[in-house]
Amino acid sequence: MRSTALLIVDVQNDFCPGGALAVSEGDQVIPPLNALAAELAHQGGLVLASRDWHPRETKHFAEFGGQWPVHCVQNTPGAAFHPGLKLPEGTIIISKGTGTEDDGYSAFEGRTDDGRTLDEVLKAHGVQRLLVGGLATDYCVRASVLDALQHGYEVIVLTDAIRGVNLQPDDSERALQEMQRAGARLMTTSDALRAQ
Repeated sequence: MRSTALLIVDVQNDFCPGGALAVSEGDQVIPPLNALAAELAHQGGLVLASRDWHPRETKHFAEFGGQWPVHCVQNTPGAAFHPGLKLPEGTIIISKGTGTEDDGYSAFEGRTDDGRTLDEVLKAHGVQRLLVGGLATDYCVRASVLDALQHGYEVIVLTDAIRGVNLQPDDSERALQEMQRAGARLMTTSDALRAQ
């Protein structure tokens, strides 16, 4: 059984520079995530990648009453994983925000193509520790980490592999503090590898 898994959150074109909802320096999370994913897969660990996978009409978007511009619409280039992201063979994809009524911030709200929740996948693989990186610190990373803690996982947030939206200047810092208070540990990807 695999006790450690890596969750890569929403490293999609629309959240990277040039995208519809670009996170500043969003593409800089890719090199550390690629290195960690390759090493973890080599060790037999589980790698998962979540993605926003919105319908064109959803209450998540501003034109239908939500907070955000149109982004990550199913089967569009913006919803694709960034081309620089190297997902190992066997990576499990979790799609979230797929309905017209759900925001889908947390990867724990999403499902695999065969309908399993993230929690079901992790439990089936005997995962106890979850390493989390990706986009964005103050939204989907935060929501996924808090849900993982609620589900009883040990969670490590990869500080060199996250970037935030920061609608308010300190949003990402506040999110990190909230995750820590809830029980998450903060580590760089290299420290997380050494801790295996």
